[in-house]
Amino acid sequence: MTLARRLLAGTAVLVVVLVAAIVLIAGGRLRQHLQDELSNRLEHEGRLLATEWLPGVDAAALAARAGGALGHRVTIIDSTGVVIGDSEFDEAGRQRLENHSTRPEVIEARRDGLGTSRRHSVSAGDDEVYVAIRHRLGFVRVSLATRSLDEIVTRAQRDVLMSGLIALVGALGLTVLFARSISQPVVELRDVARAIAAGDLQRRPSLSAPGEVGDLATALSRMAEQLGLRLEALRADEQLMTAVLESLDEGLLALDADGRVVRINERGRSLLRANDATPFALSSLPSVLALQLVIDDGLRGVAAEAREITVHGRTLAVASRPLSTGGAVVTLLELTALRRLETVRRDFVANVSHELKTPLTAVSGFAETLLDENISPANRRSFVETIRSNATRMQRIVDDLLDLSRIESGGWHPQLATMDVAALVYEIVANCQQAASDKGLALQAEVSDDVQELRADPTAARQVLQNLVENAVRYTSAGSVTLRAQRWGQGSGVRFTVQDTGVGIPPEHLPRIFERFYRVDAGRSRDVGGTGLGLAIVKHLVESHNGDVEASSQPGRGTAIVVVFPGTTV
Repeated sequence: MTLARRLLAGTAVLVVVLVAAIVLIAGGRLRQHLQDELSNRLEHEGRLLATEWLPGVDAAALAARAGGALGHRVTIIDSTGVVIGDSEFDEAGRQRLENHSTRPEVIEARRDGLGTSRRHSVSAGDDEVYVAIRHRLGFVRVSLATRSLDEIVTRAQRDVLMSGLIALVGALGLTVLFARSISQPVVELRDVARAIAAGDLQRRPSLSAPGEVGDLATALSRMAEQLGLRLEALRADEQLMTAVLESLDEGLLALDADGRVVRINERGRSLLRANDATPFALSSLPSVLALQLVIDDGLRGVAAEAREITVHGRTLAVASRPLSTGGAVVTLLELTALRRLETVRRDFVANVSHELKTPLTAVSGFAETLLDENISPANRRSFVETIRSNATRMQRIVDDLLDLSRIESGGWHPQLATMDVAALVYEIVANCQQAASDKGLALQAEVSDDVQELRADPTAARQVLQNLVENAVRYTSAGSVTLRAQRWGQGSGVRFTVQDTGVGIPPEHLPRIFERFYRVDAGRSRDVGGTGLGLAIVKHLVESHNGDVEASSQPGRGTAIVVVFPGTTV
């Protein structure tokens, strides 16, 4: 007998034996399992019904109602075995029923509290499962025909036979295919190997055969898995390198030996405004000679030290390093902020020097003049007063610089306390009243009724308001100066406004009045004694409270400076 016939015969016998065993064994177990499940269900229903059977309850009505709800027979039996309620018989029918005290389930329930039996019911005309529950008034019995169980088992056996037939046909068909296609494993392995070589590392041999063919399939699967793991590791390294490059604050470009940009991080794109997809030619980069020279050095194999260039209004430090495999790496570091800070520092030094030069010159000149013994006492006193005035001015400049430096360096933090707003406002007005009266100005205070307390640093709040009111009095020649306090926001914030009727500030100067040493009219500011640092200190003190300060003005009609203390924890 050939291999194909032996395979066909063996497969047919095996399937037939398995199907017969499943039909016989599984059918019996299924019938027993269903009967056990049915008994448990009837037991639960009987116990539930027993809780409804109370003294005085109509047993017949209870049985009828329960039978209608459950959909099967319910019988209530008194302690003597007489049926006093049955869901399938009326009173006349119950009179014809035999005494149930000899029923097996009732006898068992009388003894153990629970009785179960399966038998042919003459009254129902079918095999039924009975479950009886002992009750203090008698017995509650629930029954259900087994016809449905037999039907379920029969259907299951029929389904198994049908499945077995299908399995037999399928097994025979597969056996025929296997016998006729003995070369198919080799063909499949060839196709899988080609797919893996083409880059499809998810492809795996589907066969699992013994012998050399199976070993070859296993080896091919393991090879594909190892290649996949190595590619995943490469992808992970690539993602890590990309994440590192993108997290750099420096721009980075990688060029190949042909001078094309093959990699560029987002910072580099932003600095050079390069939006082309990689790889792209160098012609897409800004046409800046110094940048091109640095790139050319790197491509020629020469490391180029950092050069400072300007691209799109930004100051950049550009350097390049050659790669051993050809090409180069170019780094871009933005220096715009650093150069701006250096400019600010130079301007600050120049402004401080300029501010101190005038009083120092006056002090030095008048001090030399005092060395002359022929100066009259009146002139000598005038010269000494001038020296004292200029020394005081220098002291004020130095003090303001120290305050500003301490605030900007983070060495000072607000010490919050609760302040009486009205008392604070009237204290500031009282301190500046004399200066206002000397100039004939009306100094006024306005405090809204809904403003009572402020949560802020007392010293800082006084310094802010004192500075603003003094400035307003200093630069107002006629009219009035008003300090106003109003509630701000929904919390405990306060909005202070210092309004004057002075000469005002031209619109082009407003954005810069809070800069250090910035003066709208430098000569006039020095004449009235200002240091040029007051508004800068005000801005920093208010911002340290998470507050805000802004100015509005109309030339010839006065200026209003608004300060907001939010009153929240700093």
